[in-house]
Amino acid sequence: MENILKNALEAKKITTNLSDTLRNEILNAMANNIINTKDKILEANKIDIQNAANLSNSMIDRLKLDSKKIDDIADSIRVIANLKSPLGKVLDGFETDTRLKIRKISVPIGVIAVIYESRPNVTSDVGALCFKSGNVCILKGGKEALHSNKAILEAIHSTLRYYKLPTSIISFVDSRDSIERLIKEDKYIDLVIPRGGEKLIKFISSNSKIPVIKHDKGVCSIYIDKSCNHNQAIQIAINAKISRPSACNSIETIIIHKDSGILEELITNLQHHNITVKAESNIANQFDLLHIKDGDYYNEYGDNTLNIKIVNTIDEAIDHINTYGSSHSDCIITNDYTMAEKFLNEVDSACVYVNASTRFSDGGEFGFGAEIGISTSKIHARGPMGIDSLTTYKYQIYGQGQIRE
Repeated sequence: MENILKNALEAKKITTNLSDTLRNEILNAMANNIINTKDKILEANKIDIQNAANLSNSMIDRLKLDSKKIDDIADSIRVIANLKSPLGKVLDGFETDTRLKIRKISVPIGVIAVIYESRPNVTSDVGALCFKSGNVCILKGGKEALHSNKAILEAIHSTLRYYKLPTSIISFVDSRDSIERLIKEDKYIDLVIPRGGEKLIKFISSNSKIPVIKHDKGVCSIYIDKSCNHNQAIQIAINAKISRPSACNSIETIIIHKDSGILEELITNLQHHNITVKAESNIANQFDLLHIKDGDYYNEYGDNTLNIKIVNTIDEAIDHINTYGSSHSDCIITNDYTMAEKFLNEVDSACVYVNASTRFSDGGEFGFGAEIGISTSKIHARGPMGIDSLTTYKYQIYGQGQIRE
């Protein structure tokens, strides 16, 4: 571990000074190398799937790779390569009363530790985003994806070696005690980004000596207002649940205004799509649904299960989301401009939608190429984290001999 950390710190000096042209060439070479080693990556992934008997269906869905997913991994790296560099941007410029000329410019954060579970594509996405933005990353993937992660990383490392660059630019740790050790190493690491289950996020947030940007669970909701378009509301709700139930941007609760007149039609359509619906007693008894239990509104189900709640006002809906949600992604379906603006302004989430599926909360969909994850923190970055979120800034000050009196 000590060598990994020291090497990462040394690698920071190298990657910061690479030209953007060379970065892009290397990223495209990484993408090609991943395609060239597709069979090896798929074989490694088979081993992980065979060892995944105790995992939930949603975790296995996140873990499993196929030919198309590997093509998507490579395409994502190519998109990142084509993005405009986030470094060296002049964010502000001014002159003081003492005639000091000051520039505020974007620079890399430094060494970033990313701790994540299940999804092997995180290895390539994070590695590429950090490399493009001039950062060094230390990756700690979950043991359930160990073989897949290492196979992807080998394709990346062989590319770095070809360009005579240290593999410590994108390094990987897999020892059991590495998480607890990593989050204490503020001498070497500038930022920790955890992606995973609630227990992992809570442990890291409570114990890290390093600044943390949380990528917490996705407890997302749709509120169907009384002025909604019924067909639109049903289509969006179904898409937001079943297009990929294991994704953190899928919904877990539908909140319905009592005067919307959509309840029976909505339940019929949800059940037609094999969605298990839970509701409070009066609704559950009326439509023969499962009864909501204590804590269900906090659940990230990760499958075709969701809650339904009836409210009297939009204020009740907003209060429910701000109480039980995870500040990830929430949506209102309405034809009332005033209600839409109220929802946008008062729901305290990273991504707030009007008349669109929450499934769009994604770095690729936002035009970022890929994402480090969906940040549910408020400081330094929020929502889908792309390359711009992996920079900070510094001030460059030009003088002509000034001294302070």
